Amino acid sequence: SNMKKILTKISKKKKGWKYYWRLFFIFAQSIVMGVIRVKNIKLYANHGCMVEEGKIGSEYIVNVKLKTVLGASVLSDNLKDTVDYVAIYNIVKAEMSVRAKLLEVVVHKIIDRVLEEHPTVQMVRVRVAKKNPPIGGEVEEVSVERKGKRKKG
Repeated sequence: SNMKKILTKISKKKKGWKYYWRLFFIFAQSIVMGVIRVKNIKLYANHGCMVEEGKIGSEYIVNVKLKTVLGASVLSDNLKDTVDYVAIYNIVKAEMSVRAKLLEVVVHKIIDRVLEEHPTVQMVRVRVAKKNPPIGGEVEEVSVERKGKRKKG
């Protein structure tokens, strides 16, 4: 494993305390996991199987939950070392603007982009809810939720 290789290298070298302190911080950065949520993103979009849905559109609520490595950002207090909420919002907004018949497709595209564009994200859960769907009855919302994980290896 990577940890075994690191420990083997450390044990073979005679270095001062600063070297080990720096190594500790590098290691700590890679293991501090946390959750970032972007909740209740309200958008208007034109998803659905019916022609009318494509013309009229509906209100949607999107929620995104990310499990990501936070170690570097905790130490640096720098936006470039974490997942920017604005970037997540922009992915959601862009994918919601591309018409799809099924919410499953939209959820899948959001997950793929988050994992592709943010290498520290290990897991992402996305929920897209359509408010007041046209299904011939009084329904507050329908939603699709899915989780995607980064493939190991």
